[in-house]
Amino acid sequence: MKAVILAGGLGTRISEETHLKPKPMVEIGGKPILWHIMKIYSSHGINDFIICLGYKGYLIKEYFANYFLHMSDVTFDMKTNSMEVHQQHAEPWRVTLVETGEATMTGGRLKRVSPYLDGEEAFCFTYGDGVSDVNIRELVDFHKGHGGLATLTATYPPARFGALDIQSDQRITSFKEKPKGDGGMINGGFFVLSPKVVDFIDGDSTPWEHAPLETLATLGKLFAYEHTGFWQPMDTLRDKHLLEDLWASGKAPWRIWE
Repeated sequence: MKAVILAGGLGTRISEETHLKPKPMVEIGGKPILWHIMKIYSSHGINDFIICLGYKGYLIKEYFANYFLHMSDVTFDMKTNSMEVHQQHAEPWRVTLVETGEATMTGGRLKRVSPYLDGEEAFCFTYGDGVSDVNIRELVDFHKGHGGLATLTATYPPARFGALDIQSDQRITSFKEKPKGDGGMINGGFFVLSPKVVDFIDGDSTPWEHAPLETLATLGKLFAYEHTGFWQPMDTLRDKHLLEDLWASGKAPWRIWE
């Protein structure tokens, strides 16, 4: 099974990092968040990836072109102009990098990679800026069982702000982190889709989250896989620091491959 990952956006809300690199290349624990997402899929047996490139996509190409250099010890012999790679380590990944345009919307990017999905019964699809401990195998099985064209992972937004009870004299009588799930469930990405969904995308200017998903919902072809575990996007620098702290603690919930 293949997994398509969106990796072409500008990431303007985390511009402190993305003025130099595409958002999926922002590092958590010394590895791009894109690597973390791919490791999540790989831990569930999905190792064939299609990456939708856009903004500064060449940096993603260079990362995978030099993957051994990133993951292994290397000796450079300047006299003989040679390189020796020690303790070679790499995941069993097949990675197809597709230029889908800098200004293309999310739906347009998916439509552009559709030729690489020929012959697939279903495929995974997600954003290149969020991690989760979602069970991909169960998600895929759920999709295959309902007979629809699309499944999205429904989750609760993470807590972001402290909730205060403030009295008339401005005294705070209680403080607690905004509870998880205080509102409705949201689109957490981690889709499983039939290639037929591409027919609902007009072109480059179509956001996946608007007309395509709305139409699929109206037709009764869109289903929700409810995930109540960990899910965290990296929208802001605050989110990045949160993910960094979780990784450094050794208790990152999405690190399900070890």
